[in-house]
This record gives sequence, structure tokens and C-alpha cells, in this order.
Amino acid sequence: MLIAEMNWSQVEDRLRIDDRCILPLGSTEQHAQLSLATDSLLSERIAAEAAAPLGVPVFPVLSYGVTPHFIDFPGTVSLRLTTYLAILADVLDSLKRTGFRRILLCNAHGGNIPAATGAIEWVAQNPECRVRFHNWWIAPQTLAALHKLEPVATHASWSENFPWTRLPNIRGPEKPKQPIDVDRMRRSSPAGSRALLGDGSFGGSYQRDDAEMDAVWAVAVAETRALLEEDWD
Repeated sequence: MLIAEMNWSQVEDRLRIDDRCILPLGSTEQHAQLSLATDSLLSERIAAEAAAPLGVPVFPVLSYGVTPHFIDFPGTVSLRLTTYLAILADVLDSLKRTGFRRILLCNAHGGNIPAATGAIEWVAQNPECRVRFHNWWIAPQTLAALHKLEPVATHASWSENFPWTRLPNIRGPEKPKQPIDVDRMRRSSPAGSRALLGDGSFGGSYQRDDAEMDAVWAVAVAETRALLEEDWD
């Protein structure tokens, strides 16, 4: 039920029986040796797999987010928070006008988390709608599955390294990276952040066995699907 594979009349037909949809939230930013679109790839894929058995439409990912610390890494695109909140509100307005009343925001980027408050404000102005903001990688069951494998699961580390986020013929170092001082990075300018981060990873291993990552992914998909199936009130 990807919106990219539907026409408007199919959406209208679906809305006659179900008012749920998913909007994936991602970003375009440095991820060390991984794709610049890592967050967008992850949020859209987990949304699609979670929604597939339920027939819930999945909208194209909002692929730009709030990432000012990384703006000195080429390829990174950052929106102002005010811009991002305005875009999100416009999208939600459009979804409501179409007929969607239960909207799951499936987020894969930490810089977008303030939008959860924006969603709450939007619902306050649109009380007939329900919006859930889901940070898939730090949801309780998924985070537990990650930490069971390795306690350091950070930005651009093994925890985001899947076959669909890595690039052909590019592999990170075999030796884990010493975790960086995240608080110091957050106090730094974009140039200072780049100097502190080096390759862009926050630390830890760069890659783990794909069988282990498949198990984590299965937990994340199931946890996301459960949010769609639960009572929204």
C-alpha cells in the first residue's frame, strides 16, 4: 500500500474502510561510510514492512530533517526547526483534508524529535485526529534488542548498518571506534562537530553479522506494526 504505487481513486476507496496512514520521517545527512539517506531508507522501509499485512497506506518519506551539527559534511541538508514544523503541519493538514484521521509518524532521525511536540499542538487544533510519533530505533523492544547485542549503538554505527543502508564496496573499519563526547559535539559549531567526529560515526562497531541485524529488524517491524493495531484512543 505504498502511495507511490497507488492512484487517487485507490486512496479514496481505502479511506472508505480505514482512516489510518503512515508518514515516514527521515533526513539527508552524513552517516560515516553509510548512505547519506540512511535515516530516510530506514524509516520508509520499516513503515512499509509494518503496514504491509494491514493494508495501511505509506506515504513517501519526508527526506529532509533538522541536522545543523552535520551541515559541514558535504551532502548534508538541514532545515530550520521552524521550517520543518511548518512543513509537517502542512502535510498533516493535507492528510486530514484527504480523510485520514489516524496518522503514524515513523521517525528515524534524532534531530526531528522536537516535531513530536509540533504534532501534539496540531492534534490540539484538530481534535478529531490522532497522531502517534514513533522513534523506531529507541522504542523499548527495539532498543532492548540492540543493547542485547552491543551496549554502544550510536549514530552511523553498526546499529544503522543494514544491507539497504550500506554502499557497494565500502566498508567501515574492523576495529570499533571510541565513542565521542556527544555533549561536547552539541556545544560545538558545525566545523567543530566535523573536527570532533572525524569520519562521522559517534562510536562503537561499524558492522555486525546480518543475521543479528535481521533479528533486530524483525523486532522493530513488529513493534511498529503493534502501534497501528492498538486502540488509538
